[in-house]
Amino acid sequence: METDEIVGAVENVLNSRERRFVEGVDLCITLKNIDLKEPKNRINVDVVLPKKIKEPKIAVFASGEIALKAKEAGAEVIDPEELKRMDKTKARAMVQKYDYFVADASLMALVGKSLGTILGPRGKMPEPIPPGAEPAQILSRLKKIARIRSKTTTFWVNIGRKDMDAKDIAENAAAVIKAVESRLERGWQNIDSIYMKTTMGPAVKVV
Repeated sequence: METDEIVGAVENVLNSRERRFVEGVDLCITLKNIDLKEPKNRINVDVVLPKKIKEPKIAVFASGEIALKAKEAGAEVIDPEELKRMDKTKARAMVQKYDYFVADASLMALVGKSLGTILGPRGKMPEPIPPGAEPAQILSRLKKIARIRSKTTTFWVNIGRKDMDAKDIAENAAAVIKAVESRLERGWQNIDSIYMKTTMGPAVKVV
């Protein structure tokens, strides 16, 4: 699906009444004739969006030099000692606070042991920083992605904000739709419907 085919739906979505906050714009995709109990049929992909939506909140599990470089790149750092002391209540609050997590590769086992049961189901397991890699490069990529996880046949993907230009949102939508279609066994034949809506506005059918 091309950007020009989506702009009309985006404009309809943006015409919903104004709220006291800037609403997000989400794409709702429903699949059909696909068994998601089979791991091979699930969509698990990060899509680099053509247009940036917002500055995501990213936390890095690290210490030493990697922690310093992560701070310089604009991330918040969580020290491994703090991680060891964290109870489930604090852990859940932390997971809600951040959009993405990154971890020094040497700490992945500790993160998995301490937070795996909380991060895993939410699709927020950290991306490892390999030895010698620059945290800034990983953080820069994460700031441009939309994370798609199809745990059920209907799933939502954030593609913009209401204060963005309609064409920019349409470009993001087209990139997400293309990524989903390319990972389905029968492409468009596995897509039942695509809707778009603002956080509190009505849904508008795209396909």
